[in-house]
Amino acid sequence: MKKLRITGILLLFLTFTMLAACGPGSDDKKDSDGQKVEKIKLGEVTRSVFYAPEYVALEKGFFKDAGLDVDLQTTWGGDKTMTALLSASVDIALVGSETSIYVHEQKPKDKVINFAQLTRTDGTFLVSKEADPDFTWDKLKGSSFLGQRKGGMPQMVGEFVLKKNDIDPKTDLNLKQNIDFANIPGAFVSGDDQYVQLFEPTASIFEKEGKGHILASFGEASGEVPYTVFMAKESMLKKDAATIQKFTDAIYKAQQWVDANDAKTIAKVIAPYFEDTDVDMLAASINRYKEQGSYALDPLLKKDAWNNLKDIMDAAGELPGKAPYEELVNTDFAKKAMKK
Repeated sequence: MKKLRITGILLLFLTFTMLAACGPGSDDKKDSDGQKVEKIKLGEVTRSVFYAPEYVALEKGFFKDAGLDVDLQTTWGGDKTMTALLSASVDIALVGSETSIYVHEQKPKDKVINFAQLTRTDGTFLVSKEADPDFTWDKLKGSSFLGQRKGGMPQMVGEFVLKKNDIDPKTDLNLKQNIDFANIPGAFVSGDDQYVQLFEPTASIFEKEGKGHILASFGEASGEVPYTVFMAKESMLKKDAATIQKFTDAIYKAQQWVDANDAKTIAKVIAPYFEDTDVDMLAASINRYKEQGSYALDPLLKKDAWNNLKDIMDAAGELPGKAPYEELVNTDFAKKAMKK
């Protein structure tokens, strides 16, 4: 049987860690109206402009208006984020949907459920060392390509797009997958690889600084997928349904706000989360994502998008089981939020 990705760390926690209920609590804190404020520990897989609506919900006070005090933590990587969720270090995780599928195949007593979608396309771009205004995908053949972690959504989408363009990632190029996510940009700059797969704003920063040139969007080439989704353990969705609903309501409000406002306005709001990036660069990155429809307009994770995710995983040889939509996705909270 094929070895499942991120299984080692997950099994350690599933087997040896006491996953005791450690849900959100009020801590007797009250808002200006005297209502109790519930604390939520939220873990995001990385810090990215790709998650703009999340930061908008925090900065515009949408969570606060819903009676939530959200403590945002960046957990740096799908395996670490899922471990944090399973061990109750965080209550809610923002991470790629594929991680919930990997956990599901371990048959945990407390399943991880996707309940609110944040992004609906891949968020990476193909960046090259040299400018190429006449770029076509077939030019990658025979090149050295610095990809993302094997088994993660960026890499699986990357391979899916390459195969769509008649490129076998195993034989038609020198594909490297041994660099940690956080170190990929630096490895590209210091190394000899001709191409790399990068998120924003790094891709635009590289282009501005002359370190690379954006040639294509993997998001545009791969279609709609539930790329990053808010998820929680099934027990929390049952025990703290009202809290999850408040959280989803705030996210939907932020999604609508992002859709209604221009990139520069959004950039000014989320700037505190990207202190080393100027507002104009943030705006350029946000605009790129808005133009290709990366930000989900609502939190509803649709079955067609889920099936596309499974096709991408299957093409990469990473789909470990049937991954039933009905078992791993809860659309009740999204639907209620959209009715309000």
